[in-house]
Amino acid sequence: MILLALKEYYERKATDPESDITPEGWEKKEIPFIVVIDKEGNLIKIENTREIVGKQRKGKIFIVPRAVNRSNNIKANLLWDKAEYVFEHIIVDKDIDKLAKQRATFISKIDNKIGEIEAIKILIKFLKTITSERLSKEECWTDIKKSNPNISFRFKDELNLICNREDIAAKINENIKYETKTADHDAIGICLVSGETGVIVKTHNKTPINRKNNSLISFQKKSGYDSYNKEQGYNAPVSSTSEFAYVTALNTLLRTKRQRFTVGDGVYVCWSEKETSFESQFLMFFDDPETRDNPDLFSENVKNLFESISSGAFIQYEGKHKFYLLGLSPGGGTRISVRFWDSKTISEYAVNIRKYFDDLAIDKQEHYPPYFSIGRLLDSVAQQGNSKNTPPQLAGELMRAIVGGLPFPAILLQAALRRTHAGIKTRSKSGVKTIERVTPEIAAIIKAYLNRFSRINKNQSYKEVKMSLDITQPSKGYQLGRLFAVLEKIQKEANPRINATIREQFYGAACATPVTVFVNLLRLKNHHLAKMENRGRVVNFERLLGEIMDNLTDFPAYLNLHEQGFFAIGYYHQRQDLFTKKTNS
Repeated sequence: MILLALKEYYERKATDPESDITPEGWEKKEIPFIVVIDKEGNLIKIENTREIVGKQRKGKIFIVPRAVNRSNNIKANLLWDKAEYVFEHIIVDKDIDKLAKQRATFISKIDNKIGEIEAIKILIKFLKTITSERLSKEECWTDIKKSNPNISFRFKDELNLICNREDIAAKINENIKYETKTADHDAIGICLVSGETGVIVKTHNKTPINRKNNSLISFQKKSGYDSYNKEQGYNAPVSSTSEFAYVTALNTLLRTKRQRFTVGDGVYVCWSEKETSFESQFLMFFDDPETRDNPDLFSENVKNLFESISSGAFIQYEGKHKFYLLGLSPGGGTRISVRFWDSKTISEYAVNIRKYFDDLAIDKQEHYPPYFSIGRLLDSVAQQGNSKNTPPQLAGELMRAIVGGLPFPAILLQAALRRTHAGIKTRSKSGVKTIERVTPEIAAIIKAYLNRFSRINKNQSYKEVKMSLDITQPSKGYQLGRLFAVLEKIQKEANPRINATIREQFYGAACATPVTVFVNLLRLKNHHLAKMENRGRVVNFERLLGEIMDNLTDFPAYLNLHEQGFFAIGYYHQRQDLFTKKTNS
């Protein structure tokens, strides 16, 4: 299903005259250096195409003949390759004999494939006569020796690479068609993707993902999965046409910023069966607004999604089209792991995404954005707030829950509670650093988790957690969280200059084992109230404590994970309410 959907995407883009997707037998490659020669085969210069992108220097992208799969074998690409294939004896710490074989293979392939063309004869003359002494005079030669980059060629008075000259490109395309027709009969079979008879590929080309070049499909040589003495890719027959289509489609999606985004250690790509606006808008519902020039753009996109669903725009114009979401991560060895795969109609995705943001809605201070991105939520539950510490499986499970309208994974609640127990470093608008227990992001996650869990499991006795304070919430954990927030507030008002409140000292114990701390905290509360000079505040606090205590019959020995979640929400809601009242007074 994945390969077929990718193949169909390639076919759609290939028929689009405005698409720049590469034709069969070609691919886009970064070529940092271009060797410029004249019509006599003399070196004019080595052109540096690199530009600074972010913190890195990247070469320009060119369309070149498709790369070969070589692993540890000596195989050359046509009219472009690594510097060690193009120039002999230049790479430090490399086997000299191997370098000589690589260069000989590179030249031989050019000669055998298209050597009869006059321009190619000039190029071969250059390759055979160029010396290390002449190359060393080039300004970028030291960089080339050090980094072993991709290199290609062009003539002095031409803008295109030699491989893109009309006569040479036509010959390369002719060879591609010829090789397909004259393939070994043993490699002919029925393609599992298209169902058509064609040349079956033994190895699949690679895909660049997270700085690694791995294959989505690969078989080890003489592995335990071989059957009927078939080698590697012949065990799962995919034709050369289908293999090129799905690999090119995937590589194109990974290069398209509007259809690629990262969550945790996973890379996600999305596309629809037909061209739709949702195809380019989808990632905007999950991208981190802090990385954008316009910090309000993320919230605007979510708002537009809500309006489109309410007006029926998606359902009327695009809703019936299929939409695909694929999550990948680097696997072991040379393989890519499929972390996530989902396929629904656009209207189903849109409705589920809206439910997700509705579930996350919670009262918060004005300087927080109206909506939280998935990256921000995952950072909030990761150890030390660092996305690198996000559990590998969490991002994929959360994405599955969002697009499928499913319960949030239990590990998300566990991670959120661990963060509340450990304390979360935050910075106020004035720049003052504090240790919070329940941030708006954590509160939104726990609220969404509890409500989804109950809704999907059809718990009739459950009362949904609201956006703001709910004094009638029957959860004992919720009322205990409220009580802890009020006791903390009393202590803070009685001792304005105190460095560490009960939040720093007792939050974890109060949340997990209430009976061990609340009796002492209530006794300590009397001491704090006695220190207050404003008797009106004392009366208000006593009234609030009485209202909360009316909802509690005892202090439990322990709270399960769900009740600990309620405790965190109750604590957060009560603190927000106390803060709001203080602001309005």
